[in-house]
Amino acid sequence: MRLTLFDLDNTLLSGDSDFEWGLFLASQGVHDREAYEARNLEFYESYKAGTLDIDEFLQFQLGPLGRHPRVELDRWHSQFMQRHILPLISSDARDLVRTEQSRSDLVAIVTATNRFVTGPIAAALKITHLVATEPDVNDAGEFTGKVRGTPCFREGKIACVENWLYSLGRHWSDFDTTVFYSDSLNDLPLLQRVSHPVAVNPDATLRAHAEAAHWPIIELTA
Repeated sequence: MRLTLFDLDNTLLSGDSDFEWGLFLASQGVHDREAYEARNLEFYESYKAGTLDIDEFLQFQLGPLGRHPRVELDRWHSQFMQRHILPLISSDARDLVRTEQSRSDLVAIVTATNRFVTGPIAAALKITHLVATEPDVNDAGEFTGKVRGTPCFREGKIACVENWLYSLGRHWSDFDTTVFYSDSLNDLPLLQRVSHPVAVNPDATLRAHAEAAHWPIIELTA
């Protein structure tokens, strides 16, 4: 059996959905644009450098979800998808997804970006299963601005994938082939966990690691 996992940002997307969501909120006047964009960029640079404090970042990222009604957030997200996300999904990415779906028994996106932002993106890519950081929701269905459970980041991605498989009545050992596509050094723990790691548009650190380990390296065009 074959299990295929995809990172999302800068892998299936030719950009970062977290970063783009922050820019979109600033453009809507939800935040002071200059201050918010500077802080957003600071977090993005630390992510690319492999030094991101995930707890601090999630406070920044999830806070706006807790300050606005769900109906308003959903309306914003619809605009966000059209303006910021759909242009970032390349034909190469769609072709890769279709290829893996045709030969895999189970396919999922595994991303550190929260489910509110990424759920509609997974749907646009026609991928049913999404393993993501979970924003906390109250009894009324509104976001609290906090995270629920383990952030799906670095080593946490392995735990989140294991929990997801368990929810399906599956285990790693059910699959003789496990594949993970990613661009980021932050995903080295999960890349090293699967039997077939693939570096996609890799950052410099991941590229060097992939070359040394003789992992496949592919480029998906925008």
